[in-house]
Amino acid sequence: MKRIVLYLFALALLLAACSASGQPEANGEMTATVKRVVDGDTFELASWEKVRMIGVDTPETVKPNHPVEPYGKEASNYTKELLTGKKVTLKFDVEPYDKYQRLLAYVYMEDGTFVNEKLVRDGYARIMTIPPNVAKADVFLAAEREAREANRGLWGLDPDGKDAGKKPADKKSADKETGKSAAKPGKPTDSDRDTPPEGKAIKGNINAKGEKIYHVPGSASYEQTKAEMWFATEEEAQAAGFRAPKR
Repeated sequence: MKRIVLYLFALALLLAACSASGQPEANGEMTATVKRVVDGDTFELASWEKVRMIGVDTPETVKPNHPVEPYGKEASNYTKELLTGKKVTLKFDVEPYDKYQRLLAYVYMEDGTFVNEKLVRDGYARIMTIPPNVAKADVFLAAEREAREANRGLWGLDPDGKDAGKKPADKKSADKETGKSAAKPGKPTDSDRDTPPEGKAIKGNINAKGEKIYHVPGSASYEQTKAEMWFATEEEAQAAGFRAPKR
């Protein structure tokens, strides 16, 4: 009996050591402390690892040979105020790392604030959903639509990147099946940053009816479609629940 107890105790210690290893894994999570914020959507941990927040894209501020984009400094400062020196929980999706060996994570503060969503909802980031990390895609989509309708943050900029000082829109603009929405005066158009990630050129759009539709390069509606998700193949888009446009 004593041997069994000792064996179970040793096994428990081994499992505890494994769970405390802090090695990121698919659909896992870990706690960490933010050492410094690099820009609006990227920060560095006390362990020196860099973290890229999943599903969001803030205007560039530190990209080599690239000018600081409108509202980039505001987004960077906002994230610095939120996260610098704070303890956070990082939750991973299918891919814990990107090709630059940065951690890809959904970031939660100790009070439960979902930082990725907050950046989008408060108008400091656009959504950038790249499969297979799509667990929160619908959450981000709803947050961006709310920010756009309220002219928050970067959605209230005029063409020169200045705050237009507009009041929230009274009516919602309905997205067509093509995903094209009318551009509001004084606001950046959806095509301003409609650049596909490397190797993923198929656009996925969710229209006002909630229909998920994908558009391939060269198709009739491709150019005017706003990409809310990107796919490498039609099979990948279909696996995510998207369909081809109706003819």
